Amino acid sequence: MELIEKIVSTLSGIVWGAPMLVLLVGTGIYLTVILKGMQFWALPHAMKLIFHKEHDGEGEISHFAALMTALAATVGIGNIVGVATAISLGGPGAVFWMWMTGLVGMATKYSEAVLAVKYRQKGHHHGFKGGPMYYLTYGLNMPKLGMAFAIFTALAAFGIGNMTQANAVATILETQMSVPTWVTGVVLLTLTAVVILGGIKSIGRFTSFLVPFMILVYVAVSLVILCMNLDKLPHALSLIFYHAFNPIAAGGGFVGATMAAAIRYGVARGVFSNESGLGSAPIAAAAAKTNDPVRQSLVSMTQTFIDTLVVCTMTALIILISPFWEQGVSPGVITMQSFTMYLGSFGTIVVVLSTALFAYSTILGWSYYGEKAFEYLLGERFIRLYRVLFIAGVMVGSMMKLEFVWNFSDLMNGMMAIPNLIALLLLSKVISSETNRYFTSRK
Repeated sequence: MELIEKIVSTLSGIVWGAPMLVLLVGTGIYLTVILKGMQFWALPHAMKLIFHKEHDGEGEISHFAALMTALAATVGIGNIVGVATAISLGGPGAVFWMWMTGLVGMATKYSEAVLAVKYRQKGHHHGFKGGPMYYLTYGLNMPKLGMAFAIFTALAAFGIGNMTQANAVATILETQMSVPTWVTGVVLLTLTAVVILGGIKSIGRFTSFLVPFMILVYVAVSLVILCMNLDKLPHALSLIFYHAFNPIAAGGGFVGATMAAAIRYGVARGVFSNESGLGSAPIAAAAAKTNDPVRQSLVSMTQTFIDTLVVCTMTALIILISPFWEQGVSPGVITMQSFTMYLGSFGTIVVVLSTALFAYSTILGWSYYGEKAFEYLLGERFIRLYRVLFIAGVMVGSMMKLEFVWNFSDLMNGMMAIPNLIALLLLSKVISSETNRYFTSRK
């Protein structure tokens, strides 16, 4: 077992090395160029479309519900711990590169959704099916690559989208509130079953309530702290912009960081946070009720903006106006200590509950991604079996040590990105054509 763990850890490091990060960001830059920077000038229009309802469109859930399902999967513990890790290892400049990754990632997220809706297929009993496995199969006639993507997604869903999230909730509730892990497991298992057994409509309804609530509370509390410390914000922002292009020296407990480290960890954490290029979010976009691929894709694009440029930014600024990031404090507790410093025990409660809710929402979002991958591989008749197995995985994850599962999940996430990026690059003309058609017709 030790040998297997070592092999998986090594492979994960190779897959998520510099070439993958360059490919992910490079694809985003390429798509930004061919789409003429549409994520910038079309963002106001995209925001308006979030609440637009297409009563005559085909699909199962609204634009808003599809967005909330995708956000449920991406706004996770990475927005709390991941940002702290980026700053601890890459310095304040990592935040700048996280922003850059988010900005180009918006074009990637948009493009994935265009293809997902355009090439989605109608199921016999369960509405529409879509995502990279379908645009690889029907858009590029590469069913083997589609099958590979589905396998990686189904496996990743049980890891990064299930057991590791349940474990994170159980661990923080045990350490901060002395809640036994088995109790957390039973509660999470029950809550997960209640939602996912009803399928995408049930998931969409629940996440449409949960996700806005948890994001608004987290951002509101963060803004209160930032307003209490307006005098410190200019310095925090100057650290971000200056150290994006200049190394930061060691001091206190901080070990220092080069510009290369800032880029590496900023880009890596940005990609892990918003999942642009991984191919997960377009699976939810394909279920949206719409007659136009571009309309839902514009809504999907706002997911990366909200996740990286809003939620991650709140966490980063609060960390940088507090002293803990310079004192060698573990990334796992930097955010909590920063909130606690300004709000006392209330700050601790906010971070604990945010971690729990973010992780739970990730379980719900990824349950649907894994289900659609499972359906692609084995057919609709096995969906109920998948849901039962997924629910059982929540209990297992709550009570086990999961270092191996984390590494395996990272590997599967990276493997998902490879066929998806191939499809985005080879179908870029389709993406550009659909975009030009939509905006020309609006004029």
